[in-house]
Amino acid sequence: MRRTDREITDAEKITQIIQTCHCCRLGFCDNGAVYIVPLNFGYAEENGKRVFYFHSAKSGRKLDLIAGAPSVGFELDVNYALVECEEACRHTARFQSVIGTGRVSFVEETAQKEAALQALMLHNTGKDGWTFSGAMLDSVRVFKLEVETLSCKEHE
Repeated sequence: MRRTDREITDAEKITQIIQTCHCCRLGFCDNGAVYIVPLNFGYAEENGKRVFYFHSAKSGRKLDLIAGAPSVGFELDVNYALVECEEACRHTARFQSVIGTGRVSFVEETAQKEAALQALMLHNTGKDGWTFSGAMLDSVRVFKLEVETLSCKEHE
């Protein structure tokens, strides 16, 4: 990171920023082209690793890409605010962002699928203890991103 004065290294603060975000953008490589998709997510820390959970329809471009090339980049950001100045090129912005890389894989086992969906619902609603019928579980594809690299930046 070029601006180390803006780097966040405190693990708890990074987790707090992630938990404040509502959208995680996954970046895939699709035959030499970049494909970026914004997704809502659930978040967990498992065995010392950061994990993001997602769900989708049972077919589509991103699922094909996961099956073919599971390495992805990701980005989250929050608290954006423009800081204006009298000179055009002196404007700046306040923000917090997290970027990184990881591997995406499908979640197949029913109990793991339920746990992933619980994480998604908790992150998006603030409520826990949801129940999922077999039909619900069968109607969605669940996948997870296991973080390999991560950096966090804040401009106050």
